Amino acid sequence: MDKPLISVILPVYNVEAYFPKCMESLFVQTYENLEFVVVDDGSNEKCRQLFDEYSKKDPRVVVYHKENGGISDARNYGIVHAKGKYVTYVDPDDCVDEDYVETLYNLLVKYNCKMSICPHRVHYENGDIADLADGLEFDDDKVLSSKECIERMLYHEVIDTSVWGKLYERELFQGIEYPVGKLFEDLGVTYKLMLKCNQIAVNGKSKYTYNFHDSSIVNSQFNEHKLDMIEMADNLAKEVNEIYPELEPATKRRQVYARLSTLNQMLYAKGPEFEQKRREIINYVNRNSKEVAKNPRTPKRDKLAFLLLKLGYPVYRFCWLQYRKKIMNN
Repeated sequence: MDKPLISVILPVYNVEAYFPKCMESLFVQTYENLEFVVVDDGSNEKCRQLFDEYSKKDPRVVVYHKENGGISDARNYGIVHAKGKYVTYVDPDDCVDEDYVETLYNLLVKYNCKMSICPHRVHYENGDIADLADGLEFDDDKVLSSKECIERMLYHEVIDTSVWGKLYERELFQGIEYPVGKLFEDLGVTYKLMLKCNQIAVNGKSKYTYNFHDSSIVNSQFNEHKLDMIEMADNLAKEVNEIYPELEPATKRRQVYARLSTLNQMLYAKGPEFEQKRREIINYVNRNSKEVAKNPRTPKRDKLAFLLLKLGYPVYRFCWLQYRKKIMNN
């Protein structure tokens, strides 16, 4: 126990179907000096009892019950109550490899960093697995500058905006909070944490499993809060461009991608207010697609989306629905 305490923060809300498997993966971590900060964000009585039972199974589990305030509020609450020198987030419907924490900690020590990252694998409901580490050009680990790390994140080059899959020195969060009442809160915060680091260590192999299912935010019914992704991307672009103006092509790509992602989520949305917003999104993408498509680092999937959208929204909608059906039901 001569190693520093690391806090694993789990914001939880009515996740009884997934929580046990997640906790099983945490209890067997090879890094032992841990505390598991379970932030119950107003779950039902059955779930509250489940969380409390786990605090009896392992003294490292600390459960906090609070009124529902949303995912950002729960993440902020966890940071405030965490006692570790370092913190990592794990979503309760995901699971991690047994050396997840140890790998991230060793990277911080090796490169004297305040933040480390590991890729993740996506586990689909049909059993398929996509490992993002397959897109890395190195097998072991590597240290990147803040600018390099943000640039890769903007292009979705393995590094992403997710709050999980990363280990942070807790002091990085001083002056930074997740935006309460907003969705896609990680998009609005992860880059801010990266900007506070001189360098960031990246592992070459995935240690986190993200379970992709119908109840996730991106797959749930569309509402106006899902437009938060566009706001977050625009704020990111403004702040990053002020510090690294040479990254403007990358931030523009991310702004366009945010609108494509939002468009994909509103395929079933009906009503005049959504029709107006859909037109605004399509117009923005069409205005900027030529410039972004010329960028050699823009992913091929983006360029294909630009082409389909040029053929008309009905064509684009049909193709996306067919693709989504394939990945969910194969």
